[in-house]
Amino acid sequence: MKKFLTLLFLLLPLAAHAGGIDKLKEFVASTHSAQADFTQVVLDQNGKRLQSASGIMQFQRPGKFRWTYQKPYEQIIVGDGEKFWLYDVDLNQVTVKKLDAALGSSPAALLSGNNEIERDFTLKESGSQDGLDWLQAISKTQDSGFEKILMAFNAQAELVIMELNDAFGHKTVLRFSNMQRNPKLSAQQFRFTPPKGADVLGD
Repeated sequence: MKKFLTLLFLLLPLAAHAGGIDKLKEFVASTHSAQADFTQVVLDQNGKRLQSASGIMQFQRPGKFRWTYQKPYEQIIVGDGEKFWLYDVDLNQVTVKKLDAALGSSPAALLSGNNEIERDFTLKESGSQDGLDWLQAISKTQDSGFEKILMAFNAQAELVIMELNDAFGHKTVLRFSNMQRNPKLSAQQFRFTPPKGADVLGD
C-alpha cells in the first residue's frame, strides 16, 4: 500500500500539469478583461533588432482593446468592437479599418477575441522551458499576416510571451508583465474619436 501511494504521489504532478494549449483555453475562459505592461521587439531573419517599443495593453472581450505605446514613439491602437483605430501622435494621423480586417494580423485582436485563434490557426504543444508552457499556432490561411505564433504561459495560466513570425522571416516578440486579470476598465478606454485636425486614412 505504501509503495502504491508513493507511486501515486509521483504521478500526480504529471497528471496535474497543463500544457500550453490547456493554459491558453483557461486564459481565454477565465480572463474577460486584462491590463498589462508590455515590451515589443522586432527582429529580422538574422536576429538583428529592427525596432523596440513599450507601453500598456488593455482588452475586454469580445473585440475591444487598447494598446498605448509610450516609447520610443507615442501611438494608440484601439479596437471598439467594430473598428480598428491606430493613432500616431507625432504625425497626428489616424488609420481606421474594420475590425474583422485586423483579426489574424494583430496580436491585439487575437488576445481580445474568444476563439478566433483556433478558427484561424492549428494549435500544437511546444513543451516547457524556464517554468513556462509554450504552444505553437500555425496559420490555416495564407493571408493571416503571420505564418506562426508562439505563446508562453506561466503556472497561473497568465500570458507572458507572444512571438509572431511573418512570411518575411521577421519575428515580433511581445513580453507582458504586471498582468491584471479581470480589472474593471472604463468603457471610454475602448472608444476613439480622432483629434481635431488629424488626418484620417481608411474606412
